[in-house]
Amino acid sequence: MAERLLMKGNEAIGEAAIHAGCHYYYGYPITPQSELTAYMAKRLLKIDGAAFVQAESEVAAINMVYGTAATGGRVMTSSSSPGISLKQEGISYIACAELPCVIVNMQRGGPGLGSIQPAQGDYFQATKGGGHGDYHLIVLAPSSVQELVDLTIKAFDLADKYRNPAMVLGDGLLGQMMEPVEFKDQEVDVPSKEDWALSSCRGREPRKVVPFNLDPSELEKLVNKIGKKYEKMQDDVEYELVNMENPDIVIVAYGTVARIVKTTIQKGKQEGINIGLIRPITLYPFPSKVINQYADKVNHILVSEMSLGQMVEDVRLAVEGKAKVSFYGRTGGVVMSPSEVLEKVKKILK
Repeated sequence: MAERLLMKGNEAIGEAAIHAGCHYYYGYPITPQSELTAYMAKRLLKIDGAAFVQAESEVAAINMVYGTAATGGRVMTSSSSPGISLKQEGISYIACAELPCVIVNMQRGGPGLGSIQPAQGDYFQATKGGGHGDYHLIVLAPSSVQELVDLTIKAFDLADKYRNPAMVLGDGLLGQMMEPVEFKDQEVDVPSKEDWALSSCRGREPRKVVPFNLDPSELEKLVNKIGKKYEKMQDDVEYELVNMENPDIVIVAYGTVARIVKTTIQKGKQEGINIGLIRPITLYPFPSKVINQYADKVNHILVSEMSLGQMVEDVRLAVEGKAKVSFYGRTGGVVMSPSEVLEKVKKILK
């Protein structure tokens, strides 16, 4: 049995990345994820052939990721909300070039400089592209420190599988909390990259890593080709169902808020209210089908987020009018309590 370690979330991500074969990290410190940058500096500098660079800016960091991704190396960057905003142009370029990499966003309050407290206001940015053009990131939403480990490793695998950037979308609370984790012994199975990664151009035509098409018909072909990957990603939808046997109401929540809702479920049982939870683990691709299926069985679905309401739009689309969709959220870095969510449930069911 693997040894269990007590680790802070940010540091657990770093160790998970190294277990996944990531030997290249480029970043810039920003609260509440700076421990991840510091951890990668400490660990990578002891690994032969590895590279750690604290870049001069977030813009520089994402373009360093672009360069390393083009060579096929497992590479990661991390930041928090406003820092991720600065990376958007580079992320769009990486998606267009069909290169795998992992981006970690430990969200904080916004918009603007905002606060250093946890929030979920970056859902639109993460799941709808964020930068310019037609593209998507693979987006994974952990809800515990152990899931920060497991989903970071999975992010590298999915990024390689689809040759697409993958994002681990956490928040400041998950990054700062400490929980026991284990790192399972496993071989890193990185698929062959000989047919596309840059090593040298000897014996073959060089590959374009900066796609640039003045011909709109050629660009359309490229965008449609990339778009087909997003359809295939539906095979990797992941979610958790909690207490979904004949619920009075279903709550859809992810990440930290899903943890809060699990306590709400227990409080509800004490008062004779049966609350179910659908927790999306992949935010893109989104578990629309399972939400639609349960919309046939309940009259009310409540979406709870630490935002003004962003995932609620995807839930409404998934429900297709079969059930009433309500919303409860806190924003600006305020974390709701289980009792607040329960009070909202009571008002809906009244």
